[in-house]
Amino acid sequence: MLLAIDAGNTNIVFALVDDGVIAARWRIATDPRRTADEYAVWLNQLLILEGYDRSVIDAVLIATVVPRALHNLEVLSSKYFRVDAMIAGRAPVEWGILLDVDEPASVGADRVVNAIAAHELHGGDLIVVDFGTATTFDVIDYNGTYKGGIIAPGINLSLDALVSAAAKLPRIAIEAPESTSVIGRTTETQMLIGVYWGYVAMIEGLLQRMKAEIARPVTVISTGGLATLIDTHTAMFDSIEPDLTIQGLWYLYARTKD
Repeated sequence: MLLAIDAGNTNIVFALVDDGVIAARWRIATDPRRTADEYAVWLNQLLILEGYDRSVIDAVLIATVVPRALHNLEVLSSKYFRVDAMIAGRAPVEWGILLDVDEPASVGADRVVNAIAAHELHGGDLIVVDFGTATTFDVIDYNGTYKGGIIAPGINLSLDALVSAAAKLPRIAIEAPESTSVIGRTTETQMLIGVYWGYVAMIEGLLQRMKAEIARPVTVISTGGLATLIDTHTAMFDSIEPDLTIQGLWYLYARTKD
């Protein structure tokens, strides 16, 4: 069974994948100082709660955008699962797709893995919108080639910046507004409108511009923690794939194994 690890800037997702089926998944806050032993204690308890022994894990594949977290994850794999972790994008787990951009080495591993999964699942011309620490828009053509995209501040990052810079503004939770009105009558409502509807407008505007530039029919896929929340008030997404990165790691692993 594969242990797929997606190490992002905010959270690390661990998932057990059995022949392409996600059997269990867990999430922990990203902290590069967390040791392999700490990961092991936490993960072993969760495996037991799900009815698994750690011996079922015979492969580990990691995609990370946090270089400082990688070493301890590799130690976790070798010390507690007795396997050498594979790193997405490094031999023997090559991407297998063309990165048609000016600086291929700078493309985040999660974005490439998402591109691989999106192409496998949907085909055709694609835009993947990933709601993470940053909100990223990635373009994949009908050949599966990664063509580039957009990086925008994530919605929580934008809200944190707003609250930090304005002394009298309270911290609010991100949620869909109860009303479609964009004229708020309290400070909290005005903040929610600005963050939520402003974000929806940004997404719709950028997607419209990207579609016009591609000039072919495009399928828009969304993933990440806030994908479902944003989808509530926009018709721009054709499909929501909450486990896109983990699915991409499975496709990479299966390709390498074959």
